[in-house]
Order: sequence, then C-alpha cells, then structure tokens
Amino acid sequence: MFPAIETLHVLALTLVIGTIAMLDLRLVGASSRNLRVMQLSNETLPWTWTAFVVAAITGTAMFASHATKYYANVPFRIKMVLLVLAGMNMAVFHFGAWKAVHVWDAVLPTPRAARIAGGLSLVFWIGVVFAGRWVGFVD
Repeated sequence: MFPAIETLHVLALTLVIGTIAMLDLRLVGASSRNLRVMQLSNETLPWTWTAFVVAAITGTAMFASHATKYYANVPFRIKMVLLVLAGMNMAVFHFGAWKAVHVWDAVLPTPRAARIAGGLSLVFWIGVVFAGRWVGFVD
C-alpha cells in the first residue's frame, strides 16, 4: 500500500503547490497580471484545500507506517518546520494585507506586504518539496 499512498501524496502535493504558486506568482507580479487577485483566489483555493486534505491524510498514513524512522529524519523535520512557516505566512497574510484586498485586487504592483507574503510562500513551498524528496535519501 505504501507506494500507492505515496503516489497519491505526491499528486496531491503537486496540486497544492501548483495552485498556491499560481496565486503567489500573481501576488509578486510575475504572472497572471491580467487576473484580479480575488478571481484567481476564488478559482484556485477550493482545489488547494481539497488537495491539501488529501496530502495531509496520505502524509499522516505514511508517517504512521514508520513514525520513529521519520521522527528521527532531519529532512522530515525540516519539511514539517517549513509547512508550519508556510501556514504562519498564510495566516499573517490573511489577517493583514488580505483584509484590504478589495482596494488592491487589480492593482500592479500589489502592496509590499502581499508581495513579501507571496515570495515567502514560494520559498517555503519549494523548501517543502526539496525536503520531502530529501527524506527518502536519509536514514
């Protein structure tokens, strides 16, 4: 079962990170410049959250299969720290810059706080991918 669960985990993470990257790249002004931030958010976030739930369930199942091995794995710990940082970044963004999104929804460049949040999010999620791949190569 492990290979099937791991495959589903990777597919779900691909969708999570892909949809998050679409919004983050819009926030930093690197893509989708013709779309309003709210429009892009409304179109991508349902996919993001659904895929995140699948990734969390499959990730928990993989962790449970070798909990002591993963707990001692430094890249796994780095991945978990990066996930927490990504979540904290999202919370700060939503309780900060996002509250005024109706003002800057179509503005380019987006406010500095939104650009910083988008850039940090990209860094954290790329780190999650890197650390996640690294997990399997360290005992």
